[in-house]
Amino acid sequence: MKVALIGYGKMGKEIEKLLPSRGHQVVLKTNQENPLRAEQLKNVDVAIEFSTPKTVLNNIDLLIENNIPTVVGTTGWNEAYESIKQKVNAHNGALVHASNFSIGVNLFFQLNEQLAKLMSTYEEYTPSITEIHHTEKLDAPSGTAITLANGLLSNYPKRNDWHCSQSDKNKAKEDSLSIEAIREKDVKGTHLVEYKSAIDTLSIQHEAHNRQGFALGAIIAAEWIYNKKGIYTMKDVLQLL
Repeated sequence: MKVALIGYGKMGKEIEKLLPSRGHQVVLKTNQENPLRAEQLKNVDVAIEFSTPKTVLNNIDLLIENNIPTVVGTTGWNEAYESIKQKVNAHNGALVHASNFSIGVNLFFQLNEQLAKLMSTYEEYTPSITEIHHTEKLDAPSGTAITLANGLLSNYPKRNDWHCSQSDKNKAKEDSLSIEAIREKDVKGTHLVEYKSAIDTLSIQHEAHNRQGFALGAIIAAEWIYNKKGIYTMKDVLQLL
Protein backbone atom coordinates (compact mmCIF):
# COMPACT_ATOMS: atom_id res chain seq x y z
CA MET A 1 0.00 0.00 0.00
CA LYS A 2 0.98 3.61 -0.53
CA VAL A 3 0.67 5.22 2.90
CA ALA A 4 0.27 8.83 4.03
CA LEU A 5 1.56 9.64 7.50
CA ILE A 6 -0.54 12.55 8.74
CA GLY A 7 1.31 13.97 11.74
CA TYR A 8 4.97 13.07 11.34
CA GLY A 9 5.99 13.09 14.98
CA LYS A 10 7.32 10.33 17.21
CA MET A 11 4.56 7.90 16.31
CA GLY A 12 4.73 8.73 12.60
CA LYS A 13 8.46 8.06 12.57
CA GLU A 14 8.00 4.76 14.42
CA ILE A 15 5.36 3.69 11.89
CA GLU A 16 7.64 4.70 9.02
CA LYS A 17 10.35 2.34 10.32
CA LEU A 18 8.02 -0.67 10.25
CA LEU A 19 6.13 -0.09 6.98
CA PRO A 20 8.80 -1.42 4.56
CA SER A 21 9.05 -4.72 6.44
CA ARG A 22 5.34 -5.28 5.74
CA GLY A 23 5.65 -4.34 2.07
CA HIS A 24 4.29 -0.79 2.25
CA GLN A 25 5.62 2.56 1.02
CA VAL A 26 5.38 6.03 2.56
CA VAL A 27 4.32 8.49 -0.15
CA LEU A 28 3.32 11.49 2.01
CA LYS A 29 4.37 12.94 5.37
CA THR A 30 2.69 16.00 6.88
CA ASN A 31 3.10 18.01 10.07
CA GLN A 32 2.15 21.41 11.46
CA GLU A 33 4.72 23.13 9.22
CA ASN A 34 3.49 21.17 6.18
CA PRO A 35 -0.27 20.73 6.73
CA LEU A 36 -2.37 18.29 4.74
CA ARG A 37 -3.80 19.49 1.39
CA ALA A 38 -6.24 17.70 -0.89
CA GLU A 39 -3.91 17.75 -3.90
CA GLN A 40 -1.36 15.68 -1.95
CA LEU A 41 -3.71 12.68 -1.75
CA LYS A 42 -3.82 11.59 -5.41
CA ASN A 43 -1.50 8.58 -5.01
CA VAL A 44 -2.47 7.58 -1.44
CA ASP A 45 -4.07 4.21 -0.68
CA VAL A 46 -4.50 4.68 3.07
CA ALA A 47 -3.71 7.34 5.69
CA ILE A 48 -2.48 6.90 9.25
CA GLU A 49 -3.28 9.98 11.34
CA PHE A 50 -1.34 10.78 14.51
CA SER A 51 -1.44 14.58 14.74
CA THR A 52 -2.81 16.78 17.54
CA PRO A 53 -6.28 17.40 19.07
CA LYS A 54 -6.26 20.82 17.36
CA THR A 55 -5.70 19.50 13.83
CA VAL A 56 -7.24 16.02 13.86
CA LEU A 57 -10.80 17.00 12.88
CA ASN A 58 -9.68 19.03 9.87
CA ASN A 59 -7.46 16.15 8.78
CA ILE A 60 -10.26 13.59 9.14
CA ASP A 61 -12.65 15.81 7.15
CA LEU A 62 -10.18 16.20 4.29
CA LEU A 63 -9.29 12.51 4.18
CA ILE A 64 -12.90 11.32 4.21
CA GLU A 65 -13.95 13.89 1.61
CA ASN A 66 -11.19 12.54 -0.67
CA ASN A 67 -12.18 8.89 -0.09
CA ILE A 68 -8.96 7.90 1.69
CA PRO A 69 -9.33 4.95 4.10
CA THR A 70 -8.05 6.36 7.38
CA VAL A 71 -6.60 5.11 10.65
CA VAL A 72 -6.91 7.72 13.42
CA GLY A 73 -4.70 7.43 16.49
CA THR A 74 -5.05 11.00 17.71
CA THR A 75 -7.22 11.30 20.83
CA GLY A 76 -9.17 14.18 22.36
CA TRP A 77 -11.97 14.41 19.74
CA ASN A 78 -14.65 12.20 21.38
CA GLU A 79 -17.24 14.99 21.40
CA ALA A 80 -17.17 15.12 17.58
CA TYR A 81 -17.61 11.36 17.10
CA GLU A 82 -21.23 11.45 15.93
CA SER A 83 -20.56 14.12 13.29
CA ILE A 84 -17.52 12.20 12.03
CA LYS A 85 -19.56 9.00 11.88
CA GLN A 86 -22.21 10.79 9.81
CA LYS A 87 -19.54 12.14 7.45
CA VAL A 88 -17.97 8.70 6.98
CA ASN A 89 -21.37 7.23 6.16
CA ALA A 90 -22.36 10.12 3.87
CA HIS A 91 -19.15 9.75 1.82
CA ASN A 92 -19.21 5.93 1.94
CA GLY A 93 -15.80 6.22 3.55
CA ALA A 94 -13.68 4.04 5.79
CA LEU A 95 -12.19 4.88 9.18
CA VAL A 96 -10.66 2.98 12.10
CA HIS A 97 -10.29 4.94 15.32
CA ALA A 98 -8.79 3.85 18.62
CA SER A 99 -7.48 5.45 21.76
CA ASN A 100 -4.64 2.94 21.55
CA PHE A 101 -3.60 0.63 18.71
CA SER A 102 -1.36 -1.65 20.75
CA ILE A 103 -2.58 -5.25 20.57
CA GLY A 104 -1.60 -5.70 24.23
CA VAL A 105 -3.62 -2.68 25.29
CA ASN A 106 -6.69 -3.87 23.40
CA LEU A 107 -6.46 -7.21 25.18
CA PHE A 108 -6.10 -5.18 28.39
CA PHE A 109 -9.37 -3.40 27.55
CA GLN A 110 -11.09 -6.79 27.42
CA LEU A 111 -9.57 -7.85 30.75
CA ASN A 112 -10.72 -4.56 32.28
CA GLU A 113 -14.32 -5.17 31.25
CA GLN A 114 -14.28 -8.73 32.54
CA LEU A 115 -12.77 -7.67 35.88
CA ALA A 116 -15.41 -4.93 36.27
CA LYS A 117 -18.15 -7.53 35.83
CA LEU A 118 -16.57 -9.74 38.49
CA MET A 119 -16.13 -6.86 40.95
CA SER A 120 -19.54 -5.27 40.45
CA THR A 121 -21.17 -7.22 43.29
CA TYR A 122 -18.50 -6.47 45.91
CA GLU A 123 -19.36 -3.11 47.46
CA GLU A 124 -16.35 -3.06 49.79
CA TYR A 125 -14.00 -2.33 46.85
CA THR A 126 -13.40 1.12 45.37
CA PRO A 127 -12.22 1.22 41.74
CA SER A 128 -9.78 3.77 40.33
CA ILE A 129 -7.59 4.29 37.26
CA THR A 130 -4.09 5.76 37.06
CA GLU A 131 -2.29 6.63 33.84
CA ILE A 132 1.31 7.78 33.43
CA HIS A 133 2.69 9.33 30.24
CA HIS A 134 5.56 11.47 29.00
CA THR A 135 5.47 15.21 29.70
CA GLU A 136 4.82 16.05 26.02
CA LYS A 137 1.42 14.34 25.98
CA LEU A 138 -1.18 17.04 25.37
CA ASP A 139 -4.43 15.49 26.62
CA ALA A 140 -5.25 14.40 30.16
CA PRO A 141 -6.52 11.91 30.97
CA SER A 142 -5.23 9.81 28.10
CA GLY A 143 -7.63 8.44 25.53
CA THR A 144 -6.64 4.97 26.72
CA ALA A 145 -7.64 5.86 30.30
CA ILE A 146 -11.00 7.16 29.08
CA THR A 147 -11.57 3.93 27.14
CA LEU A 148 -10.73 1.96 30.30
CA ALA A 149 -13.10 4.15 32.31
CA ASN A 150 -15.94 3.66 29.83
CA GLY A 151 -15.35 -0.11 29.78
CA LEU A 152 -15.41 -0.22 33.56
CA LEU A 153 -18.49 2.00 33.88
CA SER A 154 -20.49 -0.05 31.39
CA ASN A 155 -19.95 -3.14 33.55
CA TYR A 156 -19.95 -1.62 37.05
CA PRO A 157 -23.35 -0.11 37.97
CA LYS A 158 -22.09 1.55 41.18
CA ARG A 159 -20.22 4.18 39.14
CA ASN A 160 -21.99 6.43 36.64
CA ASP A 161 -19.23 8.76 35.44
CA TRP A 162 -15.53 9.56 35.83
CA HIS A 163 -13.56 12.58 37.05
CA CYS A 164 -9.90 13.59 36.76
CA SER A 165 -8.28 16.36 38.78
CA GLN A 166 -5.87 17.09 35.90
CA SER A 167 -8.67 17.80 33.40
CA ASP A 168 -11.67 20.09 32.92
CA LYS A 169 -13.83 17.26 34.24
CA ASN A 170 -12.32 17.59 37.70
CA LYS A 171 -15.30 17.62 40.05
CA ALA A 172 -15.60 14.42 42.04
CA LYS A 173 -19.04 13.00 42.71
CA GLU A 174 -20.04 10.26 45.09
CA ASP A 175 -20.71 7.83 42.25
CA SER A 176 -17.86 8.87 39.92
CA LEU A 177 -14.70 6.94 39.07
CA SER A 178 -11.37 8.60 39.84
CA ILE A 179 -8.74 8.86 37.09
CA GLU A 180 -5.29 10.14 38.01
CA ALA A 181 -3.22 11.50 35.10
CA ILE A 182 0.52 11.68 35.89
CA ARG A 183 3.16 13.14 33.56
CA GLU A 184 6.78 12.04 33.86
CA LYS A 185 9.79 12.31 31.59
CA ASP A 186 10.16 9.63 28.88
CA VAL A 187 7.31 7.34 29.93
CA LYS A 188 5.83 5.52 26.93
CA GLY A 189 2.53 4.76 28.67
CA THR A 190 1.40 2.95 31.81
CA HIS A 191 -2.22 2.25 32.79
CA LEU A 192 -3.32 0.79 36.10
CA VAL A 193 -6.83 -0.27 37.14
CA GLU A 194 -7.23 -0.91 40.87
CA TYR A 195 -9.96 -2.11 43.20
CA LYS A 196 -9.10 -1.27 46.82
CA SER A 197 -10.70 -2.37 50.05
CA ALA A 198 -9.64 -2.18 53.71
CA ILE A 199 -8.40 -5.75 53.37
CA ASP A 200 -6.65 -5.92 50.01
CA THR A 201 -6.16 -4.52 46.50
CA LEU A 202 -6.80 -6.16 43.15
CA SER A 203 -5.10 -4.56 40.15
CA ILE A 204 -4.31 -5.05 36.47
CA GLN A 205 -1.67 -3.03 34.65
CA HIS A 206 -0.34 -2.48 31.15
CA GLU A 207 3.09 -0.89 30.67
CA ALA A 208 4.46 -0.04 27.23
CA HIS A 209 8.22 -0.47 26.91
CA ASN A 210 8.44 1.37 23.57
CA ARG A 211 6.25 2.71 20.75
CA GLN A 212 6.68 -0.27 18.45
CA GLY A 213 3.51 -1.98 19.68
CA PHE A 214 1.42 1.13 18.94
CA ALA A 215 2.99 1.48 15.50
CA LEU A 216 2.49 -2.16 14.53
CA GLY A 217 -1.14 -2.07 15.64
CA ALA A 218 -1.79 1.04 13.52
CA ILE A 219 -0.28 -0.65 10.46
CA ILE A 220 -2.37 -3.78 11.04
CA ALA A 221 -5.45 -1.52 11.24
CA ALA A 222 -4.45 0.19 7.97
CA GLU A 223 -4.07 -3.17 6.23
CA TRP A 224 -7.47 -4.24 7.57
CA ILE A 225 -9.41 -1.08 6.61
CA TYR A 226 -8.11 -1.00 3.02
CA ASN A 227 -11.02 -1.77 0.64
CA LYS A 228 -13.58 -1.66 3.48
CA LYS A 229 -16.36 0.86 4.12
CA GLY A 230 -17.70 2.12 7.45
CA ILE A 231 -16.38 3.23 10.82
CA TYR A 232 -14.63 0.73 13.09
CA THR A 233 -12.50 0.27 16.19
CA MET A 234 -9.66 -2.08 17.10
CA LYS A 235 -12.24 -4.50 18.49
CA ASP A 236 -13.34 -5.03 14.90
CA VAL A 237 -9.77 -5.29 13.61
CA LEU A 238 -8.76 -7.87 16.23
CA GLN A 239 -12.17 -9.61 16.26
CA LEU A 240 -12.62 -9.00 19.99
CA LEU A 241 -16.34 -8.25 19.74
